[in-house]
Amino acid sequence: MTDLNPIAQAQQAASGVNQTNTASSAASLTDNFDTFLTLLTSQLQNQDPLSPMDSQEFVQQLVQFSSVEQQIQSTQAIQALLNVQAALAQLSSVDYIGKYALVETSGSLLSEGSAEWSYQLPQDATSTQLVITNEQGATVGTINGQTGTGEHRLVWDGKDTQGNTLPDGVYNLEVVAFNADGERIQDVSVLVGGRVTGVELSNGQAIVEVGGMQVPASRIVRLREIPADPVEQPAITDPADEEEGEPEAVG
Repeated sequence: MTDLNPIAQAQQAASGVNQTNTASSAASLTDNFDTFLTLLTSQLQNQDPLSPMDSQEFVQQLVQFSSVEQQIQSTQAIQALLNVQAALAQLSSVDYIGKYALVETSGSLLSEGSAEWSYQLPQDATSTQLVITNEQGATVGTINGQTGTGEHRLVWDGKDTQGNTLPDGVYNLEVVAFNADGERIQDVSVLVGGRVTGVELSNGQAIVEVGGMQVPASRIVRLREIPADPVEQPAITDPADEEEGEPEAVG
């Protein structure tokens, strides 16, 4: 008896939830269902009238096709909802443009001899080192940081440990802090602030441009209005932590 199970390939393809697989799964299901009907018709025409084939297998195959078709339709519906959600996220992110945003990211743009970060210590530290690396991962500066619990700022003048002025670009900050037991403190947040100048959608995710950096909108931890009057407008730094005193600076 000819194998009447041509849906396995379509069933496997339908197991993934993404737009490309959904389209190919639907096409595969249609092709296999046509093949199934051709085989079924041929077998019915050539069966022995005195010993007809058991219809149970035919019914089982039809049920399988129906199950796969429902799975593909569910996948298409989920993908449509994800597309709508991504579009809504992008539209809501448009309201961020022109505002001051504090973003959780280690990278900051060095421009005109200045780059700035904030970092948050979840507990007091006995020692804190601020390690600055370039885009290739090489260490260009090591600075002694603050040790108290809370948020601190670092303003870097773009010079390495030998006093050489480094080129503009993206530099990363790593905070290495240890507690009284000599254990490294985990969950130290590194933040970068700046004006939001643009929003785009990439792979279903809203991406915002902050201080020349592109980061996911989901990483924004603080958002504030900036005064419209350029005379009164403050520098693009986080105004929340004046009680921390003067920011650390290198130079």
